[in-house]
Amino acid sequence: MPETSAGIVLHRLGARGREVLLVHPGGPFWAGKDVAAWSIPKGLIEADEDRAAAARREFAEEVGVLPDGPLVPLGEFRISGSKMLIAFALEGDFDPANLTSNTFELEWPPQSGHRQSFPEVDRAEWFSLDEARGKLHKGQQPLVDALVGLLG
Repeated sequence: MPETSAGIVLHRLGARGREVLLVHPGGPFWAGKDVAAWSIPKGLIEADEDRAAAARREFAEEVGVLPDGPLVPLGEFRISGSKMLIAFALEGDFDPANLTSNTFELEWPPQSGHRQSFPEVDRAEWFSLDEARGKLHKGQQPLVDALVGLLG
């Protein structure tokens, strides 16, 4: 059975039209990557956890704010051969300057014996829908079209 994550596509009507909030993964592997490196705030659903509750929890862990408001299902997406994503849309706002992400530990540099702590998400940014298509991981790019379809 594939791993299943839940996430939220936070969107707003901004100066450039409809915008979505994306997050950039932290840590040394992603430090120099930009195109097809961003994501929506998301994470694994725990056993017996409600999907919407998991999406809110993961958003709070990665962004630092528990999102409020009605979550609208966007659908289920295969983001890789072994991973699924259940996505929800939420209209709202967030100031990326207020980002507060949880952290993870990693041996860095590799085989050095030194463990370092890195933020799970190192930055957040609002992107137009067209910009978001290029910034998102390939498996998450269909989220933009799903949001457009939802909003009509």
